[in-house]
Amino acid sequence: MTRLRIDLAYNGSGFHGWAVQPKGRTVQGTIENAINRILGAHRGTCGDGTSDDGISEDSTVYRLTVAGRTDAGVHASHQVCHLDVPDDALARCVGHMRLGPVSAFATRLSRMMPDDIAIHDVSVAPDGFDARFSALERTYVYRVCDARTPWDPRLKDFVWRTDRELDVARMNEAAALTLGLHDFGSFAIANPGGTTIRDVKRAHWRRVPTRPLFAEGADAATARAAAAEGADGSGADVAAGEWYATPAVESGLLCFTIVADAFARNMVRSLVGACVQVGIGKRDIDWFARKMSVPLREGSTGPIAPQGLTLEHIAYPADDELAARAERIRARRTLPEA
Repeated sequence: MTRLRIDLAYNGSGFHGWAVQPKGRTVQGTIENAINRILGAHRGTCGDGTSDDGISEDSTVYRLTVAGRTDAGVHASHQVCHLDVPDDALARCVGHMRLGPVSAFATRLSRMMPDDIAIHDVSVAPDGFDARFSALERTYVYRVCDARTPWDPRLKDFVWRTDRELDVARMNEAAALTLGLHDFGSFAIANPGGTTIRDVKRAHWRRVPTRPLFAEGADAATARAAAAEGADGSGADVAAGEWYATPAVESGLLCFTIVADAFARNMVRSLVGACVQVGIGKRDIDWFARKMSVPLREGSTGPIAPQGLTLEHIAYPADDELAARAERIRARRTLPEA
């Protein structure tokens, strides 16, 4: 048996979240369906012991273990999962390709993905690796376009828009209260038998500076000269001294970056929603502080819209620490005695 680590990304707009559901398209379901086609096809062919989706009725159902489940509409630029595959099944992926078994599996899987999922890497996982329990921390970023920045409609899939101007300093006062080990029961939903206690290592709002695609100085001068020359060499395409400093796509956006050992359901989106209420002056810092001190879920701290949220990174310890990390994290967390 070989454990594979799969690094991937996806646009969550067209999915009902990561986890498989009885109805609705999911990231996990889409990938697992492809994996079962790849690894189960050798057991039968259509019309000869296979189901309608091309998977043999007696084939193994391969399941993914993911680092962090994302909700409907939430994206991931870096997600990690693992998969256990029998060595003989992996070897059969080679077929006529001049590749090793893992590379052959990765190639087949990548080719079967829709445009809103990208397989970035497939590798043999180190001993003790568990995509979920071995992770040291997860990083999420929530992107907002407020009234200070012109709205670019191309960003609608991964940026939340408001016509209000947000007070970044006040929102950072609120965000600072989340740092450390806390019970986030006011902002999250615990899984059955689980807890909403989490250790937040970083939480900060920052407006992205407006950055032109061409830097000032020599590069800009070179670009202006090239544009001024024009297609026919006449220089008629650009008026003398005129140049457009096209901004980078995230220029002017407000980004909330939060890093924690793990996150409970709806936790990031609820924290963002509460910060936004502070940022527009609807709530004050004392209100936010009370929500942190009394972990009680109620209507004023519900999750904000999902499209602004992206899982950006999963960090893992050194290979020789993976198993021990997983063992520690499996234990139920509690807050220290006061």
